[in-house]
Amino acid sequence: MQSLKKSLIQFAVAGALGVSATAFAATDAYVTNGTNVNNANPEGVVKNSIGECWQTGSWSAEKAKTIKGCPGYVEPVAAAPAPTPAAPAPVPAPAPAVSTKKFTLQAEVLFDFNKSALKPSGKDALDQLYNEVVNLDPKDGAAVVVGHTDRLGSEKYNFELGYRRAKAVQDYLISKGAPADKITAESRGKGEPVTGDTCNSIKSRAKLIECLAPDRRVEIEVRGSREVTETK
Repeated sequence: MQSLKKSLIQFAVAGALGVSATAFAATDAYVTNGTNVNNANPEGVVKNSIGECWQTGSWSAEKAKTIKGCPGYVEPVAAAPAPTPAAPAPVPAPAPAVSTKKFTLQAEVLFDFNKSALKPSGKDALDQLYNEVVNLDPKDGAAVVVGHTDRLGSEKYNFELGYRRAKAVQDYLISKGAPADKITAESRGKGEPVTGDTCNSIKSRAKLIECLAPDRRVEIEVRGSREVTETK
């Protein structure tokens, strides 16, 4: 009986709208008609003269959420786009490895006592040292030649003697092929002894000169950096 009543109602609506009852269908919530389909009413819901959607007997607010163009419709929320993966942080290049090598040559090998002219044995020693320096082959390398003396004599004299000796070594290395702008000469004079107080009790000058021999030296320090190749 109820089904008959519902059919009669739909027929009456169809007659009122001037449409054949056979043109009607229904969603779970509203009566529909294929001739009513448009962008605003994709289901083709039948509406009355004041624009109200014609409900079916199984209408519910939950079902109405899915019927566009009628009260209760809820616009679907578009899924948020997946976040774009962040680009990996660039891996910094390894810092160049700084290398330092120091050579110490005793003054007696290079010079006569209290002199600054290179002896043949001194040139031979520098020839060997030069080959070691070349084999280091540091990038942006530089060398510092430092002359040291013993404590005998004045500070001014020893400073000048230390510099003359360092300059003699510098000039010789440049003559061998060392770049002139990468090698410098300096003096510490008697300011950096290595013998400490071990010779303090010696009274004989000859023996004191012999004891202080380690203080009379030329140091050559080669500094530079090498590219580091990252291994994986």
